Amino acid sequence: MPPFDGFEPAWQVALEVADHMTHDAGRVPPDAYARLEAAWSPAQVVEIVGVISAFAMFNRFANALEIPPTR
Repeated sequence: MPPFDGFEPAWQVALEVADHMTHDAGRVPPDAYARLEAAWSPAQVVEIVGVISAFAMFNRFANALEIPPTR
């Protein structure tokens, strides 16, 4: 897991969850999820997980269609 130094603790855990979701087929360890729930409201947790999921889908969609990244 990369360090997320320089971010506030709540953002560090959100980035950790994003990293897990990206590299572990969407799975988040219970301890990381508990830290996410402790740092954010229930609605924010849903939004964070939804945004991470949406961007993962966009990436898979673009990869499947071989759409090159824009810069």
